[in-house]
Amino acid sequence: MAGVNSSTLITKISEKITLNGNKYDNVVEKRISGISDIFKRIVTCPADVDTTIFRSGVTVDVTDWSLDVQDVKYIRVTNLDDTNSVNLNLQIDVTESGSGASAANETATILLAAGHSFIMGTSHDSVAAYDTDSSVQTTLHDLESILIDPSANAVDMEILVASS
Repeated sequence: MAGVNSSTLITKISEKITLNGNKYDNVVEKRISGISDIFKRIVTCPADVDTTIFRSGVTVDVTDWSLDVQDVKYIRVTNLDDTNSVNLNLQIDVTESGSGASAANETATILLAAGHSFIMGTSHDSVAAYDTDSSVQTTLHDLESILIDPSANAVDMEILVASS
């Protein structure tokens, strides 16, 4: 079987606004090399049902669509709904046992408004939550999964993950 040739993913964030005759435009371009795997899907999240749209682990487990946590280089989640926001839950694995299966034991939740996107880089050593005080956390942990809580509204979400 022939292998997939890796390529470079190019992302662009573009902002354009004019206030009082002054332009405040910006384009940020990022090139991520070594991409050989793309995971992209649109997921309908039923009303009142928490829906897992992404999972990572120490090793790839094709039975639950998980991607190797150390291979993920880019994640984008877009709320395709034109009215309803969702709670985007980052499920965090702080144990990092290295034994294969990952398990979330912390979470961080972000409100994702209708039509908005959430973007992050790697899922390995990339996120932390701390509820004791407001101190800055420098010990980052693996992203185990992304869960969408749509509340009382069914919504469509798009996810794109690029990995090596």
